[in-house]
Amino acid sequence: MTKVKPFKGIRPPRQMVTEVASRPYDVLNSEEARLEAEGNPRSLYHIIKPEIDFAPGTDEHAPEVYAKAVENFGKFKDNGWLVQDDKEHYYIYAQTMDGRTQYGIVVAANVADYMEGRIKKHELTRRDKEEDRMKHVRINNANIEPVFFAFPDNDELQQIIDTVTAGKPEYDFTAPDGFGHHFWVVDDDAITERITKAFDSIPYLYIADGHHRSAAAALVGDEKRRQNPAHRGDEEYNYFLAVAFPASHLNIIDYNRVVRDLNGLTPEEFLSRLAENFTVEDKGCEIYKPAKLHNFALYLGGHWYSLTAREGIYNDNDPIGVLDVTISSDLILRDIIGITDLRSDKRIDFVGGIRGLGELKQRVDSGEMAFALALYPVSMQQLMNIADTGNIMPPKTTWFEPKLRSGLVIHSLE
Repeated sequence: MTKVKPFKGIRPPRQMVTEVASRPYDVLNSEEARLEAEGNPRSLYHIIKPEIDFAPGTDEHAPEVYAKAVENFGKFKDNGWLVQDDKEHYYIYAQTMDGRTQYGIVVAANVADYMEGRIKKHELTRRDKEEDRMKHVRINNANIEPVFFAFPDNDELQQIIDTVTAGKPEYDFTAPDGFGHHFWVVDDDAITERITKAFDSIPYLYIADGHHRSAAAALVGDEKRRQNPAHRGDEEYNYFLAVAFPASHLNIIDYNRVVRDLNGLTPEEFLSRLAENFTVEDKGCEIYKPAKLHNFALYLGGHWYSLTAREGIYNDNDPIGVLDVTISSDLILRDIIGITDLRSDKRIDFVGGIRGLGELKQRVDSGEMAFALALYPVSMQQLMNIADTGNIMPPKTTWFEPKLRSGLVIHSLE
């Protein structure tokens, strides 16, 4: 069973939250962070993207850049832009997008749960990315940004969420991207105890987004355990910052593909090859969105096509083989176009569904890409099935939106 605990959050005073809060470090580059933080010394980017305090082009992995993160974190605390709560709390964090709100519980998750597989993953991680975040956690002795978890729906935790969020939030604002962020401090000791006990009954937590941050946080915690001869098990470094959402609250959106060429085929030959495994229907010039699992939208030569995978070409009992990303990767990208490595092939690019299918059309119409392929989104149940069976999803399968806002609360390892 999983173990979580409340913690003394480090967070901005209410009147400063919109100045401090930022997008996550990995959804924008250094120059975009520099622009967003311009004229705002309180922006969290000074801690999570500290290269913005150096000349453009500075290596974000340089030792002096990591040192600047520590200096800035200290300055934020010294100036009262970040203040530590005087007692341990859980927090409720809600996000609103397109009129829909999802509610998560901010917890200190257990390092041992990650190391022993009770926190389940569905993606591979890259060691270089892990090491970057490990340095950031080590040098600040804190989890500055949360990871994004899901858990199977739980009546007790839903009741607690409903009770706490009936009160006035500590933070309540709309970010520049139009997404709403709402944050409550759980200040009732009885409710705190109920949250801890409820998570005790949940067998697994699932990483929805933030695999590198999860790995880095857990590995640093485990490193500290091994380095401490007086280790007891209740030290703060045994835990890391996460926001855990009931699975039914979450919505995975599509993650689409654009490809530069047809591998020497004419458009007619390409469509003919597709017809071997798919029912191909010309939908004309109006944007076509995939209607269900195993239905794809192809944009080619100014026309949208519906591609429906024929029965028998996929195995509904194989949690990986049944995924539309696997079907399209194997039967279209590999067998027809000759793309075998989605991670490294320069002929393919990926577009999050948040940008809309119009982005796919634009990139083909501009001549940059030869065709676009839109996929029906993976479900949370599929994600959990894959994690439960110990499988790993193919690259670029899931896109969660909205992203967690960073800077609402920080977890210190001290």
